[in-house]
Amino acid sequence: MTVPVFEEYEPAADCGCPGCAQRRRTAAALPVRYGGHPAAHGARRALVLVTAAGVVLSCGAGQAAATAGRDTRGGTVTDPQPVTPQGQVGPLISDGASGPPSAPDTAARTTTRTEIINRAKKWVSAKVPYDMAAYWSDGYRQDCSGFVSMAWNLGSNEWTGSLAGFGTKIARADLQPGDILLFHNLADPAVGSHVTVFGGWTDHTHSHYLAYEQTRPNARAATTPMAYWSNSSKYVAYRYKGIVSGASGSGSATTFPGAAKFGPGTDNAHVTRLGQLLIAQGGKRFYTRGAGPRWSDADRRATQAFQLAQGWKGKEADGIPGPDTWSLLLKGTGHRIPAAGPSGTVAYPGRSFFQPGQSSSHVQRLGTQLVKKGYGTHYVTGPGPRWTEADRRNVQAFQRAQGWSGSAADGYPGPETWRRLFA
Repeated sequence: MTVPVFEEYEPAADCGCPGCAQRRRTAAALPVRYGGHPAAHGARRALVLVTAAGVVLSCGAGQAAATAGRDTRGGTVTDPQPVTPQGQVGPLISDGASGPPSAPDTAARTTTRTEIINRAKKWVSAKVPYDMAAYWSDGYRQDCSGFVSMAWNLGSNEWTGSLAGFGTKIARADLQPGDILLFHNLADPAVGSHVTVFGGWTDHTHSHYLAYEQTRPNARAATTPMAYWSNSSKYVAYRYKGIVSGASGSGSATTFPGAAKFGPGTDNAHVTRLGQLLIAQGGKRFYTRGAGPRWSDADRRATQAFQLAQGWKGKEADGIPGPDTWSLLLKGTGHRIPAAGPSGTVAYPGRSFFQPGQSSSHVQRLGTQLVKKGYGTHYVTGPGPRWTEADRRNVQAFQRAQGWSGSAADGYPGPETWRRLFA
């Protein structure tokens, strides 16, 4: 497969193709402050800057047809190849056509993740054609940066060199639907610059995501390798500064989906969302393969670590998220999961120490850790060095909280019970 190149071009001075002519007419229609090209206002510089776009416009379609891939989900034909130059900063065009611009809208706008994704989907459904010199009925320019300007509900048409100013830089691991992946080539803005809207991960390894973007021949949503087909390492993740509480495009909501969505046997998008939030709060060490839709012990352990970090005990720290856990994770206002301590400091001493009549420091250490983890409700005076029924019942409560039953939850600690208690 030939890798795609998304480019911003400024015309050369000696091209007489129809594309260049169109670019000159478009640039002349707007003053510079409204996104018009300096070509309309400056003699020799005008000729140099205006005509290169025609080269791209006249040959881009041929390049676009050169390759076509297939969406990894199956069924949707994707074409990462087309060249996508873009226009410059300017106001919205009130009637969706070239001509006098509307007054610039400088008022700060807020939006939700759901609204961002829904606006992106609207262009995809309408198959808005790519055109750096045209404006859709909503006033936004029909190129990659105009598409993001529209999705973020900005009051102007921006370009890859200005979009970062409307967002906050974030880690790729923290990406959520409605965020963007932006590559603005500072060395040469005409080569490679592009931007997409992040629509959510498509696999648990986070190697692919659903990208909403404006490209030739029209707006699309397609499974895309992280971060893009070319120049992947140069894409930077940004979150719009005007994001307010609201549902995300993946279907997760700020309201707690219910305890039934979590725990052994569950498999849904809420579990994935939980894992992503826990990773963002310091729980990455619990996940060997990243957050996924199928509930795992990693989800329970990371959830419990977060709950314990809030100072909760007993049922409030059982590893199953409740409304309070969910709210703190979404808002990012809770205490982060602390870093792991030194490993191997508390070795399992053997099952023989935890039997009726046995007395040792291991029993007392076990009881102390049970209390610390919130499983000391059966102690009346302990814990102490002598093994008692209270010890057994507390251990059993901890084991059942892991989802174990039968002989795996008999109240006598084995190696795995010990490891989890002292993790």
